[in-house]
Amino acid sequence: MAVTQTSLANGARRIDRAASGIVGLDDVLGGGFPRNRLYLLQGDPGVGKTTLAMQFLLEGARRGERVLYVTLSESLEEIQDVVQSHGWSLDGVDIHEFSQEDQLSAQTQSTVFHPAELELGETMRTLLGIVERVQPSRVVFDSLSELRLLAADSLRYRREILSLKHYFVGRKSTVLLLDDRTTDAGDRQLQSLCHGVVALDNTVPEYGVERYRVRITKMRGVRFRGGYHDYVIRTGGLDVYPRLVAAEHKSEFINEPISSGVKALDDLLGGGLDRGASIALMGPSGCGKSTIATRYIVSAAQRGENAAMFLFEETPATLFQRSRLLHMDLKPYVDNGCVAIHSIDPAELAPNEFIQRVRDAVEKGGARIVLIDSLNGYLNAMPGERYLILQLHELLTYLSQQGVTTLLITAQAGMMAAAAVPGLDISYIADTALLFRYFEYGGAIKKALSVFKRRSGQHEQTIRELILGGEPGICISEPLTQFRGLLTGVPTLDRGGDTQKTGAFA
Repeated sequence: MAVTQTSLANGARRIDRAASGIVGLDDVLGGGFPRNRLYLLQGDPGVGKTTLAMQFLLEGARRGERVLYVTLSESLEEIQDVVQSHGWSLDGVDIHEFSQEDQLSAQTQSTVFHPAELELGETMRTLLGIVERVQPSRVVFDSLSELRLLAADSLRYRREILSLKHYFVGRKSTVLLLDDRTTDAGDRQLQSLCHGVVALDNTVPEYGVERYRVRITKMRGVRFRGGYHDYVIRTGGLDVYPRLVAAEHKSEFINEPISSGVKALDDLLGGGLDRGASIALMGPSGCGKSTIATRYIVSAAQRGENAAMFLFEETPATLFQRSRLLHMDLKPYVDNGCVAIHSIDPAELAPNEFIQRVRDAVEKGGARIVLIDSLNGYLNAMPGERYLILQLHELLTYLSQQGVTTLLITAQAGMMAAAAVPGLDISYIADTALLFRYFEYGGAIKKALSVFKRRSGQHEQTIRELILGGEPGICISEPLTQFRGLLTGVPTLDRGGDTQKTGAFA
């Protein structure tokens, strides 16, 4: 029999684990379910209890273990439909459908009445007889709702579950009991009888798909990741996305400046961006935030570094066209694998799933610079998620500890005198902040760029003009010292003279 083992945090003893068949859930559990114990899997109908249980059994069968699925509520045909919908095979899985013939034994048929005590006792003896015959290492009972109905009262029901627990002690079986979530006291007593309790639930936002969450409410004798963790139900089973804990992911890296390839922009930032820093690019729509961010992505690819772009509004086709017109063609770097573009639909994405995608881009894709464009699309699409800013803070801390530079684009309200969008002020989170503004001069609308924050070093306190288009694509002027009131959008001229523009590529 194959056994997965993990050690406790103090390393004093090792606990045999039964892998669930779901990588993310095993991470939450600390390696899987401790073996030879009884567990309760609770949740409302439709949250994936049967799917999770079947993945648990299929993982055991894959490891050469004997596994048993006892269904009291669903027919064999219904179970097969679930299995086929995920493209699984039941090879190695022993399924027993508890039929009416099993429930109405000869003893119960001998009388007109079927007392609850007698009927439940016969049912339990039949169940245990199946277990004795198969001798499984993993068992699933689906579901306890039928046993509760047979018991008729909570005391008898609790007594039978307790006897079931005692029966499996020493029989080397890891047992999952599936149950619909209820709130009566009897079920809280049931939770106290089990070695661990896994709760599945879902919420339905006003727009978008359901959001599923899993929580380990109890697991005796072992450490686990508390709190809620997002999961999704797809063809192929459940995917669980553990909540990110940045403190668990630390690495060493060389802190070095990152050049944009635009000398004037690097000068504005005091030599360039910092490795591992988070940079907020803030300003009204259309003022060049995405263009400057793309310039950093292209520059990284030119140095041979990998980069990842997460787009919430712009399509890849539009991005390719814009970058090509500004003389920084992005597509060749996408084709050779240096740059990975991820188009994100936030209405179809759980928060922790997005964080997992970013982690995969870093840990599997080797990304050294990450662009999120934009935070508005991400946050506004999930108004019911109250803790997205806290999750973002954890993500940025993780990326910083990995030495990954993060570019965060935030569109602000207004055109000339832009204002922060309520609930979307991330300036206190970011290490560096670039401020983009429009201003009017000479009958034309122009763009201004400045740096108002850099935690790790000096930066220019000046404001420069940003010109996009033409040759070489991006131009940044010398400091606009002859104006005052630029940030108001209507500057006044202190002294005469035209702004001088410098080349974009040094």
